[in-house]
Amino acid sequence: MSELKRGPSRRHVLRTGLAGIIASGVAPLAFSRGAWAQEFCNNPTGGTVTFGLNLPLTGAYAEEGADEQKAYELAIQHLNGEGDGGLLNVLKPSALKGNGILGKKVQYVSSDSQTKSDVARAGATRMIERDGAIMITGGSSSGEAIAVQSLCQELGVIFMAGLTHSNDTTGKDKRRYGFRHFFNAYQSGIAIAPVLAEAYGKDRRAYHLTADYTWGWTQEESIKNATEALGWETVQAVRTPLGAADFSQYLTPVLNSGADVLILNHYGNDMVNSLTQAVQFGMRDRQANGKQFEIVVPLFSELMAKGAGENIKGIFGTSNWHWNLPDEGSKAFTKSFGAAYGSPPSQAAHTAYVQALLYADACERAGTFYPPEVIKALEGFEFDGMGNGKTLYRAEDHQCMKSVLVVRGNENPTNQFDVLNVFKEIDRETANYDPAIFGGDLGAAEPVPQCR
Repeated sequence: MSELKRGPSRRHVLRTGLAGIIASGVAPLAFSRGAWAQEFCNNPTGGTVTFGLNLPLTGAYAEEGADEQKAYELAIQHLNGEGDGGLLNVLKPSALKGNGILGKKVQYVSSDSQTKSDVARAGATRMIERDGAIMITGGSSSGEAIAVQSLCQELGVIFMAGLTHSNDTTGKDKRRYGFRHFFNAYQSGIAIAPVLAEAYGKDRRAYHLTADYTWGWTQEESIKNATEALGWETVQAVRTPLGAADFSQYLTPVLNSGADVLILNHYGNDMVNSLTQAVQFGMRDRQANGKQFEIVVPLFSELMAKGAGENIKGIFGTSNWHWNLPDEGSKAFTKSFGAAYGSPPSQAAHTAYVQALLYADACERAGTFYPPEVIKALEGFEFDGMGNGKTLYRAEDHQCMKSVLVVRGNENPTNQFDVLNVFKEIDRETANYDPAIFGGDLGAAEPVPQCR
């Protein structure tokens, strides 16, 4: 499906605002769901409903963004009753009918966020105010997600986050209008630290290189805390700029630091570049403190593993999902995506697709696009069949609680897509945590009465 070309559209806005309503002497019924139904931002009154896809098609995470776009297009086809139906056939419970959403055909507009938070926010603003987007989704950076989530809270438009792993997204920066299906950095720490301690021992000295923004900060903190609790020592942690092509100036000090593990808190092209350069520096062939030097990448995807080639072999990390999982949902999505695009889907694609379906299903269950009712339908919703086992959209912080995967670069791949093995699946209960540890306030669920 190509990008929808639209000029300035009706915003379906309430031109007065709350103060004007009160001043006019309108009866209290104006505050009921029914009275508000035609007044919220971008309420679709015609035969279509528009998603706003905010995608990093350029920048450090562009490959993830491209896979997300494929998945959104596939999800929209399935929602509209086209193709094989994909995960509509296995989501339980489900109110989806394959005839759009509430009988309205789904279409989309898109914007390239360039993996930049300010560009992502500007793009989301345009899609809401110019194109009438009822929901914004996408992104492959937590910086983007937090910026757009805040905007959507201001404008009263639901944000279904794409790939965002920072603890802050559903922690200190959580918002009532934002929902995240992807797991977080804290859960990566819970999942991977015991595996690392068993594989490499508890007497280890780690050196961190960390992407210098919200995701990298919380990833570093989570892995440090989890590994130190098992006996590891953190030698040093150094921040690196997002999108750096050359990491040699950051890798050289590692060799004389006394560390015997390098932890790369990098994602996308940054991870491919830093890992490749670390291997070129001979780090995987050296000894330190009487031990084999090891490299760990706490979060990586199939796309990154493929980009890193031989260098990913044996490297531990975590992932939100993997295409060769044996459950019916994973098999259905992999089949649909593979038939459409000729390759297995990434975890970014899976997250994007699932978020689109979960929003649509919530609207169907609520019987309306009215955001506060859709939010209620999502909060506390428990479902299965989407590839992660039984999953709960936790009401307290809008974080999906589900299993987490520890993965490892495949030592003996059989084809170009066979780059990762699922080493261990951490069940939902083990990956659970108290949302209060990260603070934050969801804020109000009442809609802003006008699109700015």
